[in-house]
Amino acid sequence: MQPFRTLKGIAAPLPLLNVDTDMIIPKQFLKTIKRTGLGQHLFHELRTAADGSAVPDFVLNKPEFKGAQVLVTRDNFGCGSSREHAPWALLDFGIRCVIAPSFADIFYNNCFKNGILPVVVPAEQIDTLLGDAATGQDFVIDLAAQTITRPNGGVTPFEIDPFRKKCLLEGLDDIGLTLEHASAIDTYEAQLRADKPWLLGTK
Repeated sequence: MQPFRTLKGIAAPLPLLNVDTDMIIPKQFLKTIKRTGLGQHLFHELRTAADGSAVPDFVLNKPEFKGAQVLVTRDNFGCGSSREHAPWALLDFGIRCVIAPSFADIFYNNCFKNGILPVVVPAEQIDTLLGDAATGQDFVIDLAAQTITRPNGGVTPFEIDPFRKKCLLEGLDDIGLTLEHASAIDTYEAQLRADKPWLLGTK
């Protein structure tokens, strides 16, 4: 998993409440277990008209937000079904950080497992951040310092669980965390083969 340390990138505003995972990546695109290729379908029903053309007024279709890496949105982002394809689609599109007053629990957890930083900020601050994002300028997200630096230089701090912070900084998903104990696992398996070979199908 790609580590997340400091991100400087264009922030895009999405001032919608209760954005669910079907809105993020509609069900008809869930036929793959690959993590790539889903970005083209991100927010499909908002980005794409019935004739297949791009909706010009949707924020991520506007030229000034091309290449956006930060998404600023409202409460309860990622609600609905627990599909992991939602963070996969965001990441494949290029979004590495989502800022909101609150997230659905499963989506929030899935973000950390896929190298996306979900930042929770107080609801009273989100309008300011949405206004800043509307300018199409860069935000700087510093995970180690736990700060968002806005285009005007203002700094917004945020809180994050220390363990999740460590995992993102070091690029550790569930497999990576397990492999940190590879030596101990190898020792255990070698001892198991010696003491109880029948458990492993050997004599």
